[in-house]
Amino acid sequence: MDLPLTYKDIIKILPHRHPFLLVDLITELELGERIVGIKNVTINEPFFEGHFPGNPIMPGVLVIEAMAQVGGILARLSVPESMDIEAENAIYFVAMDKVKFRRPIVPGDQVLFELTPVRKGSRIWKMKGNAVVNETVVAEAELVAAIR
Repeated sequence: MDLPLTYKDIIKILPHRHPFLLVDLITELELGERIVGIKNVTINEPFFEGHFPGNPIMPGVLVIEAMAQVGGILARLSVPESMDIEAENAIYFVAMDKVKFRRPIVPGDQVLFELTPVRKGSRIWKMKGNAVVNETVVAEAELVAAIR
């Protein structure tokens, strides 16, 4: 696949759709080794209506979900036979560990999600990820994905 991966490419890999697709672009990809994805955070995000009025902050759980979606793209593309499975049944986010939030993510931020595998296989992938805004790590986690 040619980079960058855009919305049309991403929806062929992940089952998520608006408003829950939290990845806008994949800019770097080394199969089995590394991925970088981007989420452009805008005030139009549906969660800002209630989180929090007058002080919009991207919910931490959605930051980790976005990170997991980027990791899921790396895992699926790195295990070619997983691309033969229908997207909605292909991969599941099953665990997270060592989650830390360092700074809130707000409208106008462009978040870069950088993930690398800690352990990889045909069915289970463990990845270490960082969310970065303006060259500052704003969140980090270890995530586990299961490929069906």
